[in-house]
Amino acid sequence: MKSNRKKRVSKVILWLALGFVTLFLFRLTYGYVTVKGVNSNTNQTQYSGNTSFDNLTSGRNNYASKKYKGKGSNSGGTSIAPTAVKVDQKYEKIADVKTFSKNFNEEEKQARNEIKAHEALIQYEQKSGNDGSQRLSLVIGVPPDNFDLLYEKLIAIGKVESKLITKKDKTNEYRELNAKKITLENRRKNLVDLKSKGGKIEEYIELENKILEVDQQLQELGVNLGDFDGENEFCTVKFSMNETKALAITKIGLLHRVKVALEWTIKMYLPLIAILFFIVLGAWVLISIIDKLKIIDKLVKDNRSE
Repeated sequence: MKSNRKKRVSKVILWLALGFVTLFLFRLTYGYVTVKGVNSNTNQTQYSGNTSFDNLTSGRNNYASKKYKGKGSNSGGTSIAPTAVKVDQKYEKIADVKTFSKNFNEEEKQARNEIKAHEALIQYEQKSGNDGSQRLSLVIGVPPDNFDLLYEKLIAIGKVESKLITKKDKTNEYRELNAKKITLENRRKNLVDLKSKGGKIEEYIELENKILEVDQQLQELGVNLGDFDGENEFCTVKFSMNETKALAITKIGLLHRVKVALEWTIKMYLPLIAILFFIVLGAWVLISIIDKLKIIDKLVKDNRSE
């Protein structure tokens, strides 16, 4: 009888010890995984720049042109082969490059050298931050022939977070601006011709005001058409570079980890054992009460039968 009790007590102690060890190993493993995750996320946070070019502008739009051969139809509907015509396409090409740098000053110098080597112009520049958290934002106008070369050089600097190239056709917009210019010039010519005819002073003043209004519209239109001028053809590269420093991985000794895991296990395990103890005790009391009620009920039935 005593040997059976000893075996039961031994099994209970063994299961309790096994539970304690399992919880301890879980906490120890969790500590390793958590520290690695924190270091990884911290380094990633260092690389999470929020440079935006939405409010970054060079004051002008960069456009380029490309000439290619198209096929035009012959007048008169003859069966002669279509004639080759030259089509001048106007387009806007923009590259958006965001990088991070651990050697900010050296790589900034490298970027500027590449810009100069590819005959590009810095049209807008914004630099901010102190050592360790510097930020550089550039809007670069680059000749179309050098666009791809400069783009490849810039994405090789630092660590690239994102890169994007967008090309939009602007031929129709260019044609509409030219058509509007011709219309305004014809209107101005007609207004000037009206001045040569006799009339009242009020009518003359009104004509002058209309001519002045047309001149203002032509000036604004000339600025927009100036962006399409073949002598100023550029593509755009928006380049940003953020300084970052790699954080050293936190090193925690094994003894410290064991100490922390052991303290946590004791704090968690003892209340857990207490809860289980009270649950078992409550169940035992409940079973005892039920058994006593059954005995009482049986005695009552025996008395009645007598």
